[in-house]
Amino acid sequence: MIAAIDFGTSNSAVCVTHPGATPKLVPLEAARDTIPTAVFYDAESRTAAFGREAVEQYEDGNEGRLLRSLKSLLGSPLINDTTEIYNEATPYRKVIGHFLQHLKVKAELFADAPITSVVLGRPVHFVDDKPERDTLAQNTLADIAREAGFKNVAFQFEPIAAALDYEQHLQRETLVLVIDIGGGTSDFSVIRLGPQRAKHADRAGDVLASAGLHVAGTDFDQRLSLATAMRALGLGAKGKNGKPVPVSLYYELATWHKINFLYTREEMTYAEALQHFIEDRATHSRLMNALRHREGHRIAGVVEAAKIAVAEAGETILDLQFLDTEAHAAMLSLSVSHATLCDALAPQIAQIVGAARVAVARAGLKPSAINTLYFTGGSTG
Repeated sequence: MIAAIDFGTSNSAVCVTHPGATPKLVPLEAARDTIPTAVFYDAESRTAAFGREAVEQYEDGNEGRLLRSLKSLLGSPLINDTTEIYNEATPYRKVIGHFLQHLKVKAELFADAPITSVVLGRPVHFVDDKPERDTLAQNTLADIAREAGFKNVAFQFEPIAAALDYEQHLQRETLVLVIDIGGGTSDFSVIRLGPQRAKHADRAGDVLASAGLHVAGTDFDQRLSLATAMRALGLGAKGKNGKPVPVSLYYELATWHKINFLYTREEMTYAEALQHFIEDRATHSRLMNALRHREGHRIAGVVEAAKIAVAEAGETILDLQFLDTEAHAAMLSLSVSHATLCDALAPQIAQIVGAARVAVARAGLKPSAINTLYFTGGSTG
């Protein structure tokens, strides 16, 4: 029995199969076959919760530590750092291992058989323009998977996996640009697909070129947060001396996998000192409420929900009143429109379009030669 895991920045999925059989998706949370890539360590019970349950326990106010966007740590120096769990320094790679172990247990229960082999999806680039760090990221993930109990570990590029799925529905040969915009990376592959080609075991010759970059959904969240929520906490304000408020703390508070780093004594002291820069005392008070009550992930979740709502309906309200119940309602109920989102994401969208063009150029083709654009990934909305 073999497991295939799409270990995503925002969400993950698993299927199981054995040679010659049709793969089956594993129900990971009730009847759902996807799970948020999140772990919550409850300080009181000293137990771990995963996925939606992890987010719910955190939002319910349980004391503990929530970690999300774990995949973003791969290829980053942060992968060798630790975070405090149950008053102990716990390596981040161990947290990723706990999540993979959870997926393994779910898969084995579903298959009613032990699973020691896994195929892991991977982006074309874990890290942009740094091959040695990209290789290190894959090797690190392979090591973590083995520590989680998988003896045999293989990898498949995520856009190629998406292309093979699309090919099942084709009636004729097609030249496809697969555009996979996920939570942490955007990946592109130019592939020849068709019913006759699907019969070949070796498809290496059909993959004409690939490209990718480390810009995707969590970057969209960050940019929208900086344009909205962080403004309500002081970003962009002029200080008492007329100079802009320092921005580094706001960028970290808007970045999923860096939020937990702000809850240290050193960072809290730095945040307190910002009162000398932020002229509006109420604004600084809201910032401190966000940090003291560890509301960083809640803010990020509200921003992410706003991003999705705008993509689906064109506009929404981003409600931050939980940071300051005494504030005037309009002050912390921020209108987010299609134009707001477009303006916030314009640089990232331009980068994604540029990387797509690179993939086509690497294949020796002009854009007009592509028959089909096949979009996949949770952030394509």
